[in-house]
Amino acid sequence: MNLAQLPVLEQAIFVLAALALLASFALLAQTRLTASIHSFAWQGAVVALLTALVATVGEIHHLYLSALLTLSLKSLLIPWMLHRLVRRLDMEREVETIAHPALVVLAGAGLVVFSYWVALPIERLELASTRNIVAVSLSVVLLGLWMMVARRQVVAQVLGFMSMENGLFLAAVASTRGMPLVVELGVAFDVLVAAVLFGVFFFHISESIESLDVDRLNRLTEDEGGS
Repeated sequence: MNLAQLPVLEQAIFVLAALALLASFALLAQTRLTASIHSFAWQGAVVALLTALVATVGEIHHLYLSALLTLSLKSLLIPWMLHRLVRRLDMEREVETIAHPALVVLAGAGLVVFSYWVALPIERLELASTRNIVAVSLSVVLLGLWMMVARRQVVAQVLGFMSMENGLFLAAVASTRGMPLVVELGVAFDVLVAAVLFGVFFFHISESIESLDVDRLNRLTEDEGGS
């Protein structure tokens, strides 16, 4: 089916999925931690709105609760926790230096092309709409993983991890019309616990070496190994 032939709400779902992918690129390219947190918050809001639209189109009422949980956790609570953490660690003005930023973004674009190639067999089953959602979701997951590899700041890597979870949730909601409510509540609780644990680890690492730079942690490990 041609995407232009879909109802307006269905087309809006694809637009929101594209915005979630755009937010992943914003996360990948941002060098300031506060701007990265804002990008993650916007991605959470977009995923929440997309979930609400899927609930409206499919008349799946429990997805409204999922949308509310997503908005509360990923767009409000977790970004607020990370903002508070960055302020307490005095990292608000810190700018991360990304080696070869243009290549990092181009590699991200390559991952998007790869995702569409992987999802190509779905199109042969005449499920073009599902193919697009799966490809975008896989792109968000791979971009989050690439962010964890390419960035040096621990907070930025955690944002990449959370973005990966957004991609997995997007695939579950848009392609399969949602997981069972108990599973979604369990995933939301796990994400919240992970955010709290990450915050505790950040404080301990910062107090120990006064930095959250992964390269510095690696140098310390090499020095300990050499001694």
